[in-house]
Amino acid sequence: MASKRKEKPLHSLAAGAFAGAVEGFATYPTEFVKTRAQFAVSAGAKPPGPIQIVRETVAQYGVRGLYSGCSALVAGNALKAGVRFLSYDSIKLAVADKQTGQLSLPRSILAGFIAGLSEGLFAVTPSEAIKTRLIDDARRPKPERKYAGLLSGSAQILREEGIAGIYKGLGPTMMRQGANSAVRLTTYSSLKAIATKDGRKPGSVETFGMGAIAGIVTVYCTMPFDVLKTRMQSSASSQYTSTLNCLTTMLRDEGVRRFWKGTTPRLTRLVLSGGIVFTVYENTLALLDKGEAVAKETVQEVKKES
Repeated sequence: MASKRKEKPLHSLAAGAFAGAVEGFATYPTEFVKTRAQFAVSAGAKPPGPIQIVRETVAQYGVRGLYSGCSALVAGNALKAGVRFLSYDSIKLAVADKQTGQLSLPRSILAGFIAGLSEGLFAVTPSEAIKTRLIDDARRPKPERKYAGLLSGSAQILREEGIAGIYKGLGPTMMRQGANSAVRLTTYSSLKAIATKDGRKPGSVETFGMGAIAGIVTVYCTMPFDVLKTRMQSSASSQYTSTLNCLTTMLRDEGVRRFWKGTTPRLTRLVLSGGIVFTVYENTLALLDKGEAVAKETVQEVKKES
């Protein structure tokens, strides 16, 4: 996979963080619906459909109810996307063929997997643990809720449970993110390599389409990791002694199909998020590169005049 531009890690960090924030806010209601559906299953209730969850939430709490826990996800999304693209582009620089600048398929998968492990450790686990708690808490009547919001809720979790409280489900989260990034980034990079093999630059619509396809592939390949993560981060996680125990218990009591519960809302989210994040990322990179070039030209002109 030939790199069409020289990778600039700081630009990757900034563009990734911005793209992650935009994507997180735009697609959050689908994440809310997916998490609610998984909570219902873990509580032993008949799983409600996505439309039913939306209707009940809006009827009870208004449209704002679909954004319960949103601030945690948006902040975490910005951080995780920044870490993901920074890690991936940095690893690409290190492992790409020195002569051709190409990244082989195995190396691309490895770079994506390591990038996913990094974002899982430094960004995703804490932010999604808090987000999951906030969504779980929002199901209760207002007088019975434990958390008033992102900052106070985070502080309360840390105060009552320590760092371990926001690192519940670390194992499945890191594996999910590693698999997510390996599949998503490799799929997108492969599609982009095909689209740019004649030297042309894909437009935003084409970039959105490639990102959406990468999202579809990612959902079906990694959904079981997402279900395990949600179970291990919910308030009912105490019934499981470990991630492996959660896995075996679910297989025994609920069957293999439960590992794909919540696929529809997650599919919707990752199709949209894949399209949004790669489109915003590529356009932001282009703006940063252009801004850097203009700044260098300005500095050179000033030096000439002086």
